[in-house]
Order: sequence, then structure tokens, then C-alpha cells
Amino acid sequence: MNNNQKKAKPSGLKFAVLLTSLAVVILVAIVVLTNQQEAPAVETAQIDLSGQPILGEEEAPVTVVEFGDFKCPSCKAWGETVYPQLVQDYVDTGEAKFSYINVLFHGEESTLASLAAESVYQQSPEVYWDFHKALFAAQPEVNHDGAWITPEKVLEVAAVYPSIDQTKLKEDMEKQATMDAVEVDTALVEEAGVAQTPTIVINGQTLEDPFDYEAIKELIEQELMGEE
Repeated sequence: MNNNQKKAKPSGLKFAVLLTSLAVVILVAIVVLTNQQEAPAVETAQIDLSGQPILGEEEAPVTVVEFGDFKCPSCKAWGETVYPQLVQDYVDTGEAKFSYINVLFHGEESTLASLAAESVYQQSPEVYWDFHKALFAAQPEVNHDGAWITPEKVLEVAAVYPSIDQTKLKEDMEKQATMDAVEVDTALVEEAGVAQTPTIVINGQTLEDPFDYEAIKELIEQELMGEE
């Protein structure tokens, strides 16, 4: 009798291990399926990019739009980390084009930077993106909340680009000559329901996390597959 009991114990142990393993497998499957069902993006209205700066091929099948603020430190970080990879992987290949829309969440400095950027774009579209990156680069690493976007700083950043007329740029900022273009952007911000910067929209779908480059790639690849 004792021998039979000794033989029965291993069988019971194996059965318990089997049940535990099965439970773990089921749990993992549930987690995987749940994660797959979580949408990395939400539907947004298609954005009218008429008159907006475009980087890349106009006929590219995928459109990536950044709603950003030159005063925003997260936008600076996005431009230094995600943006270069995006350009290398998809813009330079002709698969995607990129556009930037001004957001005025930081008040007067945001407005001044946007007015200046629009002036540069109207004057010299070919250097707009260089000026764009240079203005973000001028954002201080420390105390970025302090007042740093001034007419003097903007002119200093623009001074390295001969095609930018410094006198006109100064006048445009003083007279708010490009405010119409800035107001177009503000209307697009409201229409898209933008609540934070940066906000990244890919073919009308807003990314939940603008810094999740894998999600950006996945959405772009899905859009490219849909074009085939």
C-alpha cells in the first residue's frame, strides 16, 4: 500500500505542473491578444496642408504631420531623436512626406517664433527646414521656460542663411505680417483637437505616444501596404 502511494505522488505532481503550465500559457495568450487590440493611434480628421511647408516628395503615399511649438522642450527632443530616423527611413526614400504646423501653447514667444518661421518660409522655402532645426537648436537645455525667443535671437539664428532678408524678417515680426498663416495653423490645431505638443498625425491617425518610433513605423508600414 505504501508503494502504491509513493507511485501515485509523482503522477499527481506532474498533473499539477501541467495545469500550472497550461494556466501560464493561457495568461500569456490573453496578454498578447490584449496588447494587439490596443490601438497605437486614434482617428483624426484629414489635415489640409495647403500652403504648409513640406519635406519630401509631394506625391509620397504617407503624410506625417507634426503639431509642434518652438518653445516646447519635448518638441526639441522629438526633433533630435525621432525626426532624423523618420527622415532617413521614410522621407528620403520617397515613401513619406513630412509637414510641420505651428502650435501656440506657450504664448507670445510661440507666436513670435511662428511668425518668424512663416516669414522665412515665404521668403526662402529652400532654407525653411534648416532654419526650423536651427531655431529648435537655439532652445536652451536649462531654463527653457525663461524668455529666450526674442526678435534678436531669431535674427541671430537667421543670420547664417544669406537668402533670408534680415530687414524683411525683422519687419514681419514687428508688424505680424504673417499672422494670417499662423492663424491658419491655429485653426488646424483646433480642428485636429491637438492637446499636447508634439502631436504626430500619420495619414489622419494621431499617435498615442509620439516618441514610440516602433508604433510610427508600424503605422507607416500599414499605410504603405494599403497603397499596394
